[in-house]
Amino acid sequence: MAEELVAPARKPHNEIALLQTPGGFGTPPFEFEGARMQVHVDGAELVLDRDGEAERLPLMSLSEAGARLGSGLLPDGVPTDTEPLDIDQAAAERLGDFYAFANELLQELREGLPAGDVPSDINLWPEHFDIAFEGGDEGAGKRANYGASPGDEGHDEPYLYVGPWTGEVSGDLWNAEGFRGAELTYSELVAAEDQQAAAREFFRSRREALAG
Repeated sequence: MAEELVAPARKPHNEIALLQTPGGFGTPPFEFEGARMQVHVDGAELVLDRDGEAERLPLMSLSEAGARLGSGLLPDGVPTDTEPLDIDQAAAERLGDFYAFANELLQELREGLPAGDVPSDINLWPEHFDIAFEGGDEGAGKRANYGASPGDEGHDEPYLYVGPWTGEVSGDLWNAEGFRGAELTYSELVAAEDQQAAAREFFRSRREALAG
């Protein structure tokens, strides 16, 4: 959905970055054919918001959802895949909760960075399905990606991460599996007495270690 419908619908057409939106993910608002629009996924529904009026449809297949969006919003073509998506409602809601949790923490972290760290926007990338921003002095080897992933081929569960660009890191803080950096797994997060405090400490300690 993210790669084949939502990202292709955003304007300008050469941009793919998405945002955390209520219940899931979607495009930033954009102007199209004289209307203010946004395309986003809320749980197991695709939502087309036009000037504040929301049209909702269940996510049955890529082709059906694409046909509802139309070739105007999807200039590269409407998907032809009719395979049922079989989206699990509870899992979709949990994913939306995870993105909302991560986005709030990343916003807080980003706003606390010094101006010299030149933080990027927070984006949800459709191809990897993670939400992240980058910040830090690149010339000094301090720049890193700060983000959250719902899981990937190397991780069976969601995790928070810090991925230094070029800085040399070592020691217990830098425990990532499959990439050079640090991670805090979903299991560790859920087990914490205060999940927000645990996540804040994870990001804070790694940023300070990298900055130092």
